[in-house]
Amino acid sequence: MKFGTLDWSLTPLGARETWPSSLRIAVNLVMASKFPSCLVWGPDLTMIYNDAFIPILGDKHDASGRSFRDVWREAWDDIGPIVERAFNGEATYIDDFRLNIERHGKHEDAYFTFCYSPVFDESGVVVGMLDTVVETTGKVKAEHRLAAIATALEEQVRGTAAERDLIWQLASDMVLLTKADGAIVSVNPAFRSLLGWTEDDLQGQSLLDLIDPLERPDTARTLDDLHMQDGSRRVESRVRGKAGQYAHVSWSMTEHDGLVLAIGRDMSAEREAAAAIRKTELALQQAQKMEAIGRLTGGVAHDFNNLLQVISGNLQLLANDVAGNARAQRRLDSALSGVTRGAKLASYLLAFGRRQPLEPKVLKVGRLVIGMDDMLRRTLGEEFEIETIVAAGLWNSYVDATQVENAVLNLCINARDAMEGAGKLTIEVGNASLDDTYARNHDEVTPGQYVMIAVSDTGTGMSPETLRRAFDPFFSTKPEGKGTGLGLSMVFGFVKQSGGHVKIYSEVGHGTTVKLYLPRSLSNEDAIAVIDTQPVVGGQETILVAEDDEEVRTTVVEMLTGLGYRVLKANDAASALTVIDSGMPIDLLFTDVVMPGPLRSPELAKKARERLPNIAVLFTSGYTENSIVHGGKLDAGVELLGKPYTREALARRVRHVLASQAQRDSITKPAASPAPAPLLDFKTSGKPLSILLVEDEEIIRLNTVELLETLGHRVLHAGSAEDALTMLESEPIQVLITDITLPGISGEALAGQVRTRIPNVSVVYASGMERTDTSDDAIVLRKPYDTISLARALQAIETA
Repeated sequence: MKFGTLDWSLTPLGARETWPSSLRIAVNLVMASKFPSCLVWGPDLTMIYNDAFIPILGDKHDASGRSFRDVWREAWDDIGPIVERAFNGEATYIDDFRLNIERHGKHEDAYFTFCYSPVFDESGVVVGMLDTVVETTGKVKAEHRLAAIATALEEQVRGTAAERDLIWQLASDMVLLTKADGAIVSVNPAFRSLLGWTEDDLQGQSLLDLIDPLERPDTARTLDDLHMQDGSRRVESRVRGKAGQYAHVSWSMTEHDGLVLAIGRDMSAEREAAAAIRKTELALQQAQKMEAIGRLTGGVAHDFNNLLQVISGNLQLLANDVAGNARAQRRLDSALSGVTRGAKLASYLLAFGRRQPLEPKVLKVGRLVIGMDDMLRRTLGEEFEIETIVAAGLWNSYVDATQVENAVLNLCINARDAMEGAGKLTIEVGNASLDDTYARNHDEVTPGQYVMIAVSDTGTGMSPETLRRAFDPFFSTKPEGKGTGLGLSMVFGFVKQSGGHVKIYSEVGHGTTVKLYLPRSLSNEDAIAVIDTQPVVGGQETILVAEDDEEVRTTVVEMLTGLGYRVLKANDAASALTVIDSGMPIDLLFTDVVMPGPLRSPELAKKARERLPNIAVLFTSGYTENSIVHGGKLDAGVELLGKPYTREALARRVRHVLASQAQRDSITKPAASPAPAPLLDFKTSGKPLSILLVEDEEIIRLNTVELLETLGHRVLHAGSAEDALTMLESEPIQVLITDITLPGISGEALAGQVRTRIPNVSVVYASGMERTDTSDDAIVLRKPYDTISLARALQAIETA
């Protein structure tokens, strides 16, 4: 059974959605590899392999999800020690390893080149093994045949010419006769076919002339001068063909009567396969490194942005207190500028770690770059000449416009610094195609069509060493304090996260060109968002703020309250859901993405919409993990306000999200129904009530107190029946509202004792149970309740 169709929940690995990121990364690499690859995971040695690995299994079909040990039980004495070494952190590379395996219904000897690499999790612990394989049975058997042919030919040299010629003509391997000094005497048809040389071409040539100079000692004058492995007459070298191509050839040589009989086998395919194995291993290591860096930068950015939010929010709130004080305002502006720089640094870290939540749109990149012209001229200064060239017929691209602008701006600033005071900057935008050949030579490149942005300067250029480290985080050639070393790292991370490619061309003294390749989109261009420049406004809606950081929560509540909103608050997702279940009317849920507790924010949003279909949701975070971002992009329909944010950004985004929800409501709103009977307005009827509220859930209790006070009533509240009875000793009441299920004395028992003390008291039971059978005539208020249902319950008391 193939990977995608297997029910992995029935295996030791469990359901795929529960897999750790280290496992997901490794599986993606295995499935993308063109070479036979098998991932062995966990203490059970569970197997996951790609289609190319299936021929290696032979009759061992449907091995996915099974134990590597069980599948290869007949060869475990040979394989087991290798697996053990891999799980101890040691990579093992084995050429032409012989295994007696069961295949085609029988046992047979087969040969494989294995690369067993340990797979580490984010903490550096070995959790699996990557087995990349190339079967070399054909090559080894051919080498055996090669030796046999060499022996036979050596004998035939002494035999008849007819027999010798027959073997010479039919051999599939390259065969040639040379003199001791390497001068070619004759070559067989296979030699001519594989390398393209003819007899005439080789007249006067030496085999030494055809061997790659890099693999031949300068002192080599005869074939005996060539390096022989282990003292044998076997040589491996690259041999040049007529067209300039090279083949990696394994030679076996025999000398007789002053002539050397050389038999060669083209090993190029095997060498390429071995290189591919190494490449896969390095790609896995790089992916694991990026995952670890991403988690580290994500965690740092989350905490850092929360701190910046506290600082930024309080500075903005302080602005009202220092209004008119020019000196204080200057200091305030300087502090806010520092917050902006800190936020930019955090965004660079996220971009490099490929954790930046992207909001891509289908757009014309050329139009975007042209729109940056004035800003770039102001940023770079008049000393620099700027030329922007946009090709006609430009394709669309699916990218985050803000991040494209940031990337181009960073490249232009780097170019300005490299030109040291004056020079020419050229920005080109055009269509580009990267073919299979280019992709083979550049890791992580997918062949296809791209929109290319090239930024070229006439600056000092980069040395080869600088060029190799250009994308390394925190690497900078600028003086101390003049750069973070994250600009190019940010560009690299953003483009890679967008599915694109970055290439730098540079030469000392001749400037630098950085090319960004962004994937082409075949969709129509999305509508361009209009930047809101209207004055900041607030509103009177009710907003529930869910934020675990107390200082951030306090600051944002004050900012929203100052904008006129009625604000409820919760310190985690579970508490926020309790508020929602209380039935209070809520227009907007404003929730941090990353919070402690078993209930995650996306699930909170889902449950909130189930209970309140018209509620708007706005997420905020300094780091989103993978909860609302998948494939590096925000999930469809998700609204996110990144931390740290300003009061203006908060105000505008809240109004935008509320307006968008109102528009959706107007589309889906059902036909109007008859208006309900008017409720008794206790706040304006002149009949405020004295109420004792007993509720052990603090958040429900405090929110209900707010509702009752909004309706104009005087409210006492307690978290237990025992505390409520103590309050009654000094506080007379008219109405008791109590939860039925309380710690200690139950709600019904409490009501009985209260009636004994206050015979005329009215009782309302608040309960979340579907059915509540009470032993008295009290009114039952179902949870979750809202202002209307609470008012109706009190109205029923008034009219009883």
